[in-house]
Amino acid sequence: MLTSTLDDTFERQGYLVVEDIFTSVDLQPVITDYTNLIDVLAYQWHHEGVIPETYSGLPFGQRAAAIISQIDEFQYRHFDIALPNTMKNITEETPIHLSEGIFDLLTHPRLLDHVEMFIGPEILVNPIQHVRIKPPEHLTRVRSSKPSGLVTRTGWHQDQGVARPEADQTQMLTVWVAVTDATEENGCLTVIPGSHRKGLVTHCTAGGVTIPESLLDSNQVSVPMRAGSALFMDSRTQHASLTNRSESIRWSFDLRYQPIGQPTGREEFPATIVRSRAHPEHVVTDWRVWAESWLDARTQLADRPMIKSHRWSGDDPACA
Repeated sequence: MLTSTLDDTFERQGYLVVEDIFTSVDLQPVITDYTNLIDVLAYQWHHEGVIPETYSGLPFGQRAAAIISQIDEFQYRHFDIALPNTMKNITEETPIHLSEGIFDLLTHPRLLDHVEMFIGPEILVNPIQHVRIKPPEHLTRVRSSKPSGLVTRTGWHQDQGVARPEADQTQMLTVWVAVTDATEENGCLTVIPGSHRKGLVTHCTAGGVTIPESLLDSNQVSVPMRAGSALFMDSRTQHASLTNRSESIRWSFDLRYQPIGQPTGREEFPATIVRSRAHPEHVVTDWRVWAESWLDARTQLADRPMIKSHRWSGDDPACA
């Protein structure tokens, strides 16, 4: 049934929601992982004067919202699962969060079974990946003078547009995983159905890499999802997120997969083989090997000028 849906919905619309790929049991290790991380960081940041208290009496969602709404872009890197491509440079101290729970989510057999239906059995994890723990935006505006772009509303873009041109022919698949329910109130994604058929459009660079309003279609569809579901998207599907108007976080991972051997658009970052029938001996099954590849990349890139992560200059007339 999914294969039939792929042929219809995904090819025609450029996206497909598959509900309940992950159970609450599947998600619990990641939730526990980040609960422990928040606890450690809360006490550290309180001691350093970054936040006025640890908020230890609040439920996780409200505690995370209170803390994350007050931190800046560098501090948010303690939560993210990739190295930055927008900061001036990387150092040996640049934070990155690498854990067994995250690796198990990336490589979950049920998720990879679905990915295989889209791109085949030779599967590489593309290193353009993020965690987004988004607090209510009214808190962010009040509390943090320079919040991370990963915690505020995401502007309209195509994932192909935030990769380098060498990956234009890569069969890159975005997998957006909801850890909490994603609703219109707390900032679910919104997409333009069929926009992947129009190819890559101009992106502007003021305030992030985004498509100007003048190039957007008015047919914009919200995509609410319950926790454990996944949104599969073509790399050319135009999408954004809504503003979080709730009182708690909206938590998701955006992951990318592609066939082995194709350019990733971030060649300086590690890509991980997670499924291969042709060469099963190359599949990474130990989370520590995956984590070490990112730490090795950080060492190699430390204090080097960052390579531009996209093709846009912002001088297109559409950006005026």
